[in-house]
Formats: sequence, C-alpha cells, structure tokens
Amino acid sequence: MLFSTALVQRLATARHVGVLTGAGISAESGVPTFRDPDGLWQQFRPEELANVEAFLANPTLVQGWYAHRRQVVEEVAPNPGHEALAELERLVVARGGSFLLATQNVDGLHVRAGSEHVVELHGSLLRSHCIACERPASGDNTGAIARGEPGVCPACGGLIRPDVVWFGEMLPEEPIHRAEQSALDADVYLSVGTSAVVFPAAGLPLTARAAGAYVAEVNPEPSAIAHELDETVGGRAGDVLPALVDAVRAASA
Repeated sequence: MLFSTALVQRLATARHVGVLTGAGISAESGVPTFRDPDGLWQQFRPEELANVEAFLANPTLVQGWYAHRRQVVEEVAPNPGHEALAELERLVVARGGSFLLATQNVDGLHVRAGSEHVVELHGSLLRSHCIACERPASGDNTGAIARGEPGVCPACGGLIRPDVVWFGEMLPEEPIHRAEQSALDADVYLSVGTSAVVFPAAGLPLTARAAGAYVAEVNPEPSAIAHELDETVGGRAGDVLPALVDAVRAASA
C-alpha cells in the first residue's frame, strides 16, 4: 500500500479529521456516475432533467428518472471504503476528537455504512420536499414519488421535488458552512474519490491545506488538485481505506 507513515501517524493523533468524498467511492458500489462513459449522462441529457425549469416543464419525466436512480441505489450496498470511513470516525471520536465527512454523493451510502457525522452537500435522493413551501414530503406523496409520479404538497399545492441540488442552484448554506468549518479546523483532511472539478466542494481540501492540515487524496487517478496536496495515494477507496484504517488502529494502540 502506498500511503505514507506520516499520514498514518497524523491520523492516529489528529484532534479533528475532515473528509470529502465524491462519486468515485459510490461507483465502487455500482452506482453510476454522471462523468463516467457508462454513467447516467449517456442515457439522458442533464439539461432535460436536473434543473428546476425542466422539472416544472415535465415533472413526470424528472420524477421517473429520479425513481430509477433511487432504485439503483437501493439495489447496491456500502463498500469497504464506506465502512472504513465509518470506522475511522469511531476511532477519532473514541479518543475525544472530532470528525466530519462531507460528501458530494446523494445516495445515502455513508449513513448506511454507519457514518454519523455526515454532511450531504448536494442533498439526498432519499428525501423530497415541496418546491414552494419546502415542507418535507409525507403521506401519500411518498408512494407517488416512489412510483416516479409527481407529488403535490397537501399544505400549499406545490409540486414535490427531489431534495437534491440542481444545476443553477446554490448549495444549502448550512451544510457548506459546516463543511468549510471542518476544513478550517482539520489536522488531517482526506479527499476520496472526487475529480475535484465541482466547486465549491472541490475547494475544501485546498481550504484545509491553506489552514495547516495535512491533506491526502485517495483516487485511482490523480484529481485536478492532486499536485497541490501533501500526499496522493493511488488506488480504489475500497482497497486503500481499510488498510489505512487498520494501520491507524495499530498506531493508536
């Protein structure tokens, strides 16, 4: 394994650990990504589906696509990379430290793997809310949405939309604030499975490094910002992270 002793020792003693994950870690579970040749972008034009104008023009089409995406997610399971990050969180918290995992993924796999301190920067496929009054979907709407049908808010009559960040929308203020604060506080920061081209999330590892953290990337191929980080570990998250966490556990004993 190509990670350094320095990374292991720093993780073993860090007071605060921050993590950013992207589509790569979910791809290892079989979740298609928008940027892969076989991803969902090859099947649908994103401008037809992932923006508010498209939803208002054809809510049935958009809800059908998101129902398909949820089905894909429900048929896969967290992989050893997800599970290793959940274990790293437990190790850090058990010794009195703090930990925050910020993810660009909307599939909920980190939570299913056992991670508790998670910020979903781009929202979640598993939630929906009213486009008008922002109330969470409930009751009959949840069944309609599961079938890929438009739901209507019982409180105001607005359409129920997926709780994800669409093109042209800003990230929710509270999640990005928490993620940025974690990057500023971090002693060690891990960037896992992200191409580092979608901002502002892609800037979190650079924020951490500028604030003094030791920043390591875990990726099969170097990202767009890899040359600006302290360490790049080439490999799949499901291979690298379990070995890294085992090494950290041994160094902490």
